[in-house]
Amino acid sequence: MNGRMQVLDQSELTKIHDATLTVFKETGVRFQDEEAVEIFKRHGVKTDQDVVFIDSKTLENALESAPSQFTLEGREPSKSVTIGGDHMALAPGYGSCHILTASGEMRDPTCEDYDNFCKLVHTSNVLNMNGCLMVDPRDIDPLKSHRYMIRSNILLCDKPFFGSSVSREAARDSFHMAGMAWGGTDQLKDKAVMIAIINSLSPLQYSSEMAGAIIEYAKNGQANMLGGMVMAGATGPVQLPGTIVLQNAEFLSGVVLAQLTHPGAPCVYGGTSTITDMRTGLPLVGAPEQMILQNAQAQVAKYYNLPCRGSGGISDGFIPDGQAAMESAMALMTTLRSGSNFIIQSAGILSAYLMMSYEKFIMDEEILARILRMFKPLDFSDEQINLETIQSVGIGNEYLTHPTTFKHFKKEYYRSGLTCRQSHEAWVNSGKKALHEVATQKVAERIGAYEKPDISPEIEADLNQYAGLKN
Repeated sequence: MNGRMQVLDQSELTKIHDATLTVFKETGVRFQDEEAVEIFKRHGVKTDQDVVFIDSKTLENALESAPSQFTLEGREPSKSVTIGGDHMALAPGYGSCHILTASGEMRDPTCEDYDNFCKLVHTSNVLNMNGCLMVDPRDIDPLKSHRYMIRSNILLCDKPFFGSSVSREAARDSFHMAGMAWGGTDQLKDKAVMIAIINSLSPLQYSSEMAGAIIEYAKNGQANMLGGMVMAGATGPVQLPGTIVLQNAEFLSGVVLAQLTHPGAPCVYGGTSTITDMRTGLPLVGAPEQMILQNAQAQVAKYYNLPCRGSGGISDGFIPDGQAAMESAMALMTTLRSGSNFIIQSAGILSAYLMMSYEKFIMDEEILARILRMFKPLDFSDEQINLETIQSVGIGNEYLTHPTTFKHFKKEYYRSGLTCRQSHEAWVNSGKKALHEVATQKVAERIGAYEKPDISPEIEADLNQYAGLKN
């Protein structure tokens, strides 16, 4: 591809790898979990209390056992998603603690909001993955909210989904509830139906919750997404190459733990590292440096033959305006063109992950649909070139009324259901609606037309009971 973003050569990739091995040998990575440290010890890895020093042979063996491609199975088998290679998994926003309303107000999310986003994912023609913690519901016991979210993931959408990784217990609950839907947990051994987001604690640490979740998901054959968000200048080196090495050490050490726990456990490499605004101390997810890191991250993942996660439609803005559209489009285009396989935060995110917006969810879907259309390769067959038509129209005539135009234009051209393609007069007569206003209308239409996918009443009752809901 004749792109202008930097392509790392073999010497640069090797330098990143060698520097990472030096970090492993001389500094180490802290795992704040006794079982995790014991797993490393059992496999001959040097430890000093809760710090582990991964040697090159252990890393090499882990990379050999980690699959370069795997499948996340949907409750509806036809909606299973392949992770790796040239495939793309697209999932909604994750981890937001606020909702942005259509009127521009910020409020606490509810269980109804969470369910609505499950419904939007289920009805999406673009997103092929459901999420978890798309918003953090505040109208439910926080110790049980992960059960509610897994219940909604399974009941309201039949696409593959994220399990909860907020604690070891939440990981176990996720596996148990998935077992209800798949006919027992014994049916899930080495059949990945969900993936957990595992965030390192920069610099060079994993909390007990994250380390425990890695172990629970790996030993049960489910997938781990090993990543995090190094903040260059705050939790990582201010110079981007140093941040790339630091995050590589964090991400790979998580991969190693997963493989030592269960060789062959599916893993995805990559996070959302970015820079720090040195005036405020806040992360800047819409900065061009974030795209530089994403581009490098995808190449490092391919160097290790691992599926790669990329950032999504992310923005530092507070409303779905020009800033949000600009930053989200740049981020999505960069990470997808760089070859990332798994994009979370694909739709809905504002305010550096702090807010989810229904309107922006719809707008991000539109960005994604256009990018996917751009990625569709042209077919230069004789039928597609169609010299016969060119010759029949000849010089100076028109193609508008030619039979081939009527035959092919609907499937040949992308047709937006959101953006304005009217004349100015028609736009004025239709109410002069801004894009976010059209998106508000689309949200209502989608949720109003939603139909819940089939599931047995017995399974639904079991899931509701486990989540603490009345049937």
